[in-house]
Amino acid sequence: MTPALQASTLYRFFRVGDEETLALQSVSLTVEPGEFVTVAGPSGSGKSTLLSCLAGIDEPDGGAVHVTGRRMSHRPEAVRARLRADELGLLFQSRNLLQHLTVAENLALIQRVRGRSRAASVGALLESLGIEGKADRLPRDLSGGESARAGLAVALVNEPAALLADEPTGELDGSAERDVLLALRARAAAGTAILVASHSPAVTEASDRVIRLSDGRIVG
Repeated sequence: MTPALQASTLYRFFRVGDEETLALQSVSLTVEPGEFVTVAGPSGSGKSTLLSCLAGIDEPDGGAVHVTGRRMSHRPEAVRARLRADELGLLFQSRNLLQHLTVAENLALIQRVRGRSRAASVGALLESLGIEGKADRLPRDLSGGESARAGLAVALVNEPAALLADEPTGELDGSAERDVLLALRARAAAGTAILVASHSPAVTEASDRVIRLSDGRIVG
């Protein structure tokens, strides 16, 4: 089976003046379809940089990223953007929602980008996340937990091979976090690869495997 995500010896450094910071140092990982993996580590350990490189938003200075067997890194931005739209769902703390659009309009916008050829039914997706009655609501009219699940719907509506999530439960209370984790576990059971960067003990407990980063290196 082809891995959903594969990173080989990734390096990423940033220069500010005469100082150079190594954000990633020889990071390699593989995430299989249906696997739920958490990347854990303190702030500044490289978690967000790693997700950005895996998503093709940022380019590694060394090494390579492959998504469903296709190389993401060191390719033109248009190619990376197409591969990202075709194969990846992205979930960030901002919840992925455009504030002037309803939940349904946010989902329709993402479906148009993908061309709907592999898109989920919006009604069925919202029902699976427990927010089927919120399709016509604006983001400002949603609770924190509802907003998190609506953002997850945006990330999942195009049936991605892999979901990359950066601190998706960071601002949620315990009940809302449990709802999101149940939704992520259900998506993994359906075959989507899940990679979450998080500080939350609840997230690490819900995952199949934990990768620990420190100073840009995998330490466990």
